[in-house]
Order: sequence, then structure tokens, then C-alpha cells
Amino acid sequence: MSASLSTMEPGDGFDADANADVVAALGDDDLTYKVWGGDWCPDCTGQLPRFAAALAAAGVPGERVEQFPVEKVDGEKRGPGMDEYGVTHIPTVVVFRDGAEVARFVESADTDIATYLARELGAV
Repeated sequence: MSASLSTMEPGDGFDADANADVVAALGDDDLTYKVWGGDWCPDCTGQLPRFAAALAAAGVPGERVEQFPVEKVDGEKRGPGMDEYGVTHIPTVVVFRDGAEVARFVESADTDIATYLARELGAV
């Protein structure tokens, strides 16, 4: 069981009906997720609750989502797995299929995390 981020509690702003293709892509049974974020981070508090809502709408069970809380220490972001997975910015979400990385969201993009990852997975 991984640690948890309060920002990974499902929030408002994700319309599952309007994003059926995103829900289907995220809900693929072969996918697992690693999420780095900080409850102190404005980007994380703004983006992760909506992503968590998308995962919930997709029926992704908690055991397929590993959360890695990142802290700020002496001005630097530090947390478990950051070096191993090359995480330097948060939020970062890495998607795996059969142990291989298949998509990655880092900090910000032209759309929300769920839509971005679905696009990277070829579903949108």
C-alpha cells in the first residue's frame, strides 16, 4: 500500500459522460499508475482532484494507483521514487502497462491530466 495524498481525493470538474473515451482509456485493466504530488503544491491541488475523479469514474481500483507524496526540503522537491523514475516536477503521473511505461504527464499541459494521458495512450 502506498502513501496517500489528500489531493488524490476525487474532486469536481470531471464530466464522465462527456469524456467517455477518456474514462474507457484510463479504465483499461492492464494499466497501473504512479502519481507524484504534494498537498502543498498549487499545481497538484488544482489538477490531481480532477484526475482522481476521472480514475474513480473509470473504476480504477486503489491498488492500481501508487501515490508518492513529495515534500519541499530546503527549496528542493524530495520524495520516494523520484530519482528512480526521473521525476523533477509535480504533479507527475506515469502510466504502465505490463511493467513498461506507456505514458507520462509532467506538471502541466494544454489539457487536464486525464485527457492528456488518454491522448498519449491513443484513445483521444
